[in-house]
Amino acid sequence: MKQFDLEVPETAHQISSDSWFQVSFVLTTSINSAYVLGYSGTVMVPLGWIGGVVGLLLATAISLYANSLIAKLHEYGGKRHIRYRDLTGFVYGEKMYRVTWGLQYVNLFMINCGFIILAGSALKAIYVLFRDDNVMKLPHFIAIAGVVCAIFAIGIPHLSALGIWLGVSTILSLIYIVVAIVLSFKDGVNKPSRDYTIQGSSVDKIFTITGAAANLVFAFNTGMLPEIQATVKQPVVKNMMKALYLQFTAGALPLYAVTFIGYWAYGSSTSTYLMNSVTGPLWVKALANISAFLQSVISLHIFASPTYEFMDTKYGTKGSALALKNLLFRTMARGSYIAVSTLLSALLPFLGDFMSLTGAISTFPLTFILANHMYLVAMNSKLSSVQKLWHWLNVCFFGLMSLAAAIAAVRLISVDSKNFHVFADV
Repeated sequence: MKQFDLEVPETAHQISSDSWFQVSFVLTTSINSAYVLGYSGTVMVPLGWIGGVVGLLLATAISLYANSLIAKLHEYGGKRHIRYRDLTGFVYGEKMYRVTWGLQYVNLFMINCGFIILAGSALKAIYVLFRDDNVMKLPHFIAIAGVVCAIFAIGIPHLSALGIWLGVSTILSLIYIVVAIVLSFKDGVNKPSRDYTIQGSSVDKIFTITGAAANLVFAFNTGMLPEIQATVKQPVVKNMMKALYLQFTAGALPLYAVTFIGYWAYGSSTSTYLMNSVTGPLWVKALANISAFLQSVISLHIFASPTYEFMDTKYGTKGSALALKNLLFRTMARGSYIAVSTLLSALLPFLGDFMSLTGAISTFPLTFILANHMYLVAMNSKLSSVQKLWHWLNVCFFGLMSLAAAIAAVRLISVDSKNFHVFADV
């Protein structure tokens, strides 16, 4: 097979410095981010018990499989590929290098818009607990969240520098997940009658179910696995596989628990932000929302790191991260990126729609279509006819799913845009 040895820039960030356990924390943080508070409403409500449970379990298995394919190609051709676009460029050539970067940029940008919406929703939920006067609305809280995210981004120069913040993130995740589970369980016990029917007309159900399928793959995939793998120490493939196994086993359990118990407690009326459905002591709900807000800030930094690495490498930030020149650069570059993200988040604050569209137009292609096709191309001579057929079936199936989910997501956004004005207080 022909390999394209493109000239790719050296990174300005640290690589090969983290243990597999620290990397597993990054991955586990990504799937147990504050987004887990939305899956009861965005996955279980449109799919119901059978579709939701089976779908989440299947999404876990196929996501582990697809991510393992990408991880095994990290040193393909005898060189290390520290960016997703570096890997696809090496396999396919310069054109695919650019296409992959475009897809990945859109994927991470929309994920980060979702985190800002989540952070703003958490702040609004705290405000409503103590002052339900409707003076401040969701766009105001989204703006505050954006400012905090920008400050954090300026202070943390690269992914490996998160260090202790990953432990803080884990504690924050445990707080809002445990609170959500306990309060949902209490409400479920005290509310014996729930409606679990999938709402809407037959046509509506088709679109919402298809959109929910995109949410399923969104839940487990980062779209930036090579960038995360770049931080792990040698042996990179073996250590990354350890991190992935931990992510998709013990790391997935909190997600399952909060998703299933939340839906069990509230049925088809479950909110897309679970903390809006629960009842309980004000201070407990406030603590959970504060935790969700802070964890969203940390998670956004993880998903924005490929964009930050691109800017830092392209414009040659060198020397100490605390040097005035580098601080000013991060303030301008990262501040501008988050300002644009915050504006779009406030303009169209429809969290479920963001998840569906992101899953459709970028997560499906990056994690499933490209992973299978790259592995097929790279390992072609080592695969049997049955294995080749298997990978081609995956490429075709996920290609069709991506197209259908994109159509469904655009329709959902169109419908919501008619029902709500821009800068809506949802």
